[in-house]
Amino acid sequence: MAATTIGFLIIYLIFIGPYSRLLIPSDTIKTLISSLVVATAIFCLWMFVRWLCCWRNFKKFIFGLACFATLIALFYAEEDWRGWHAWNSFKHEWEAKGEHFDLASVTPAPVPEEQNFAMTPIWVESMKAVLGPKRSRQWFGDKFAENGRTNFTNRLLLNLQRENRWNDSPTNGDWARGTTTDLKPWQAYYRAPAQTNRHSPIVTNEFPIAPQLQSPAEDVLLALSKYNLAIEELRQASQLPYSRFPLDYDCESPAAILLPQIAVMKGCTLVLQLRAIAELHAGQSDKALADVELSLRLTDSIHTEPFLISHLVRIAMLQITLQPIFEGLAEHRWSDAQFVALDAELAKLDFLTDYKFAMRGELGFLSASTDSLMRNRQDLWMVFSQGGVPLIPPRIYPLIPTGWFYQNQLNCARMVVAYYVPLADVSQETVSPAAARHADETLRAETKKTTPYNILEKMLLPWLGTVVEKFAHAQASVDLARTAIALERYRLVHGEFPEALDALAPQFIAQVPHDVIGGGPLKYRRTSDGQFVLYSIGWNERDDGGVVFIPKGGSQPKFEEGDWVWRYPAK
Repeated sequence: MAATTIGFLIIYLIFIGPYSRLLIPSDTIKTLISSLVVATAIFCLWMFVRWLCCWRNFKKFIFGLACFATLIALFYAEEDWRGWHAWNSFKHEWEAKGEHFDLASVTPAPVPEEQNFAMTPIWVESMKAVLGPKRSRQWFGDKFAENGRTNFTNRLLLNLQRENRWNDSPTNGDWARGTTTDLKPWQAYYRAPAQTNRHSPIVTNEFPIAPQLQSPAEDVLLALSKYNLAIEELRQASQLPYSRFPLDYDCESPAAILLPQIAVMKGCTLVLQLRAIAELHAGQSDKALADVELSLRLTDSIHTEPFLISHLVRIAMLQITLQPIFEGLAEHRWSDAQFVALDAELAKLDFLTDYKFAMRGELGFLSASTDSLMRNRQDLWMVFSQGGVPLIPPRIYPLIPTGWFYQNQLNCARMVVAYYVPLADVSQETVSPAAARHADETLRAETKKTTPYNILEKMLLPWLGTVVEKFAHAQASVDLARTAIALERYRLVHGEFPEALDALAPQFIAQVPHDVIGGGPLKYRRTSDGQFVLYSIGWNERDDGGVVFIPKGGSQPKFEEGDWVWRYPAK
């Protein structure tokens, strides 16, 4: 025993101890340790082979191996059956309540092509130009450009900025902050020459300009006139009664479904926003109304798509479109007839119903995506990777029990249908921030400890808590705009704004909208400068007196705090 102790002490001092590097170089230590490990492994293997050469030991080994294989088989059988049974029991229970868990249940029905806004030539050509030959054949199912090139031009590539000067372009006003647009910076931007590219000395201008300086509105409208033909064709196409883009809803992997139209839609809306503002400044309110109506039509054209991202883009498009409405109200540039038309268009928007539809679409997307991952294990790298580096070796993917996929499918679906879908009460036209916070707290508690059963829930669901707030703010924005229109119509008749919102209905609006947060009346008061402040109490469910919260050092409102306000700039 003493000899063994002395031996270990010598090994420690020479190879491991604090003075080991003084006695033997580090590379030599690594080589010796590696050799010792390999020698030990070889010795153990040799001992095992010797033990196995005995017939009695060999039978024990075979029996143990059979028992181990049986346990593995039982483990997989139990996990697979338990996961499958739990998922199907849950699905049948909720299907009896009217829920559906497949993407097909929310897929829009086909529409006649000749009545389909999305299949008009300007859209077909633009989408083929965006997607390229291979992707376009997937979208439209036809053959063309087999040489790898396309003859189609994206006539809906409407950019406000020059190609090489996008980062120094002006910004527009923001109705949520109560600011309007100054067209002079846009005038200067469009009139200033730019290089064709950063390596070229040739100076040109990508937008038409007048030889002599005009008014800011006239110069902006002239610059944007390069898009007139495309916008007019888009306007004519928007008169068709249906809109259904040819998305590949039957794609085996829902994550591979292409949605190029949403970026094009938003780009068009940005151009229409600036055009409408310039038209209002130029005294062309009829043209401004037509552009606002086209923007709202574009916003509506993708509302049947069952993808959450499509609806979030719609919300962004709405906020863009509200700016010219806001500026026309602030500067008294709309007529009463135009107010009636604007209110009629805004009244068609129902973002709480859209929220439920989008969440059910997300439910079908999550379920179909999990089924796809179950069938195509190699795609799991998209889930189990960070910065393109797999967190779990791909060779492990085939060993994952099928039941674990079902358990993840169950946990994701249960959170969505039990906690997130009910957050919007369509019948009462309200949203509960407290219920949203409770849903988020429940999700955090369930995913605090990562298990094989909740890894998809932990990775894919946390962002859903912010989604309902965006839909609630969108609906509140529509309600504020409609109420502001009714207030301006009242002012046109009576020369001043009313003391209370009750005076608006039914002459100027059929019914004054209530606050989507909590269901109480919208907050309203007249101000000393003859204007008013109109607001919702916002996501914090607290009346902050009509104050928009902008973080210190920031420029954009933070809608989780403060009120959601409609207020004009001070005169």
